[in-house]
Amino acid sequence: MSNSIPLLTILGVLPLAFALIAFVVRGKAGKQLALVGSLVTLAVGVWAFFAAGSGDLSELVPWIPQIGAWYALSLDGMGRAMVLLTVILVPIVLGAEWTLDQKKAEAHAEPRWGGNVFGALALLVEGFALFVFMSADVLLFYIFFEATLIPMFFLITGWGGAKRGRAAMKFLLFSLAGGLVMLFAVIGVYGITAGAGQPSFLIDDFASIPMSETVQKVLFAGFFIAFAVKAPMVPVHTWLPDTAEQALPGATALLVGILDKIGTFGMIRICLGMLPGASLWATPFVVVLAVISIIYGAVLAITSTNLLRLVAYTSVSHFGFMVLGIFAFTTTAMSGSIFYMLAHGFSSAALFLAVGFLLNRRGSVEIADFGGVQQLAPLLAGVFLISGLATLGLPGTANFVGEFSIMTGSWQRQTAAVVIAVLGTVLAAVYVLWAYQRVFTGQPTDAVKQSVTSDLGGREKLVIGPLIALLLLFGFYPQPMINVVEQTASTTMNVVGMTDPLPGSMGGK
Repeated sequence: MSNSIPLLTILGVLPLAFALIAFVVRGKAGKQLALVGSLVTLAVGVWAFFAAGSGDLSELVPWIPQIGAWYALSLDGMGRAMVLLTVILVPIVLGAEWTLDQKKAEAHAEPRWGGNVFGALALLVEGFALFVFMSADVLLFYIFFEATLIPMFFLITGWGGAKRGRAAMKFLLFSLAGGLVMLFAVIGVYGITAGAGQPSFLIDDFASIPMSETVQKVLFAGFFIAFAVKAPMVPVHTWLPDTAEQALPGATALLVGILDKIGTFGMIRICLGMLPGASLWATPFVVVLAVISIIYGAVLAITSTNLLRLVAYTSVSHFGFMVLGIFAFTTTAMSGSIFYMLAHGFSSAALFLAVGFLLNRRGSVEIADFGGVQQLAPLLAGVFLISGLATLGLPGTANFVGEFSIMTGSWQRQTAAVVIAVLGTVLAAVYVLWAYQRVFTGQPTDAVKQSVTSDLGGREKLVIGPLIALLLLFGFYPQPMINVVEQTASTTMNVVGMTDPLPGSMGGK
């Protein structure tokens, strides 16, 4: 262990400990304890974010020596960004869903449990996700990767629409299928390292072990399929729109904002970091899938009549951008993808929560049930618009920095893909502005006037305000965070054995 204080362990264990307490303490007190736990974790997470920039926070302890498993935690630039995203979103979501015990939207069925259970499950998601982002051992990574499914399943099935049970089961089956394929790859890692004379699940150890191209390709397929399901990418994305439509908007914000980032995180950490040769081999196929996801997700967002499904499809499109940047194999594009992971976490959460505020007022998220809302709730309209403009990559917002970096960084190696991806940005303007026009402009109907009787309240401003501020902060002042994530991009490029193409060239090693 490199530190006298095991800060990373403390960071991961804190939300898990508070989750257990919140499960036991019922009612409002349980919710309050969950919120306190998330705020304490936020403070420790911010501490770890800055501490990792000035020193080594890695922790390495033998776990199961017989098979080479280690309790190994570390925090590089990408991990720092994901930890920051996670610890910020959880208290915001808990605040946004604070009244789930007091009132229920017409579109929602009766909840299964109280608000303290929601808070406890959210903290479990947070703790498991933090350990995923900090794991430096493949087996440890896999265990927490799978563990995130359990609280997320109950968050989906516990609150939301009448068909939430079916949506939760679809989410679970897709995720378990991906996890099963990944398990075979994890076992393969053990087999290869044991065959080399030193069994080990450490990510850094594996990258240096020689193996045949066929073995690399098989292992890559096992890991990539699991990450593609999580991301989500076409064609294994179909669980997301159903889940988004049926779950609470706050639960979906956790799912899309945090857990889905594990997919793109794993592509960089595991696929590129451990299997660089196979990653290069699979690049043409992966880039095609990324471009299809960009366009397909955008088109389905345009045709969606349900706001929650619309936001879910926008995320399918945006994850396509992230994957394109990862497999462009340039420092700029990969840094842009990691930055976009952070920015998308904030923008997607803001959009889902804004739709949740609409749902609480109108009792519906069907676009046809709205119109003229900006006359009745101008602040809510403004929040939706700013979040939507960030989603489409408007200059001055964080998403623009990530998206523009991805496209400029990918241009020299994936020119055709970038040309097609630009169409995705045009379609993004269509689905955001058209949705805003139908929901917020025009004259409100009598039904809308009767249901939308108030603008954003104090609690709603308190939870959505930080997200808007962060989108603008990282949009106007992105360089400090770019410096953070560029560390991981540069290291990964070295592992893969690629160098950035010279200006004006179209490729290069």
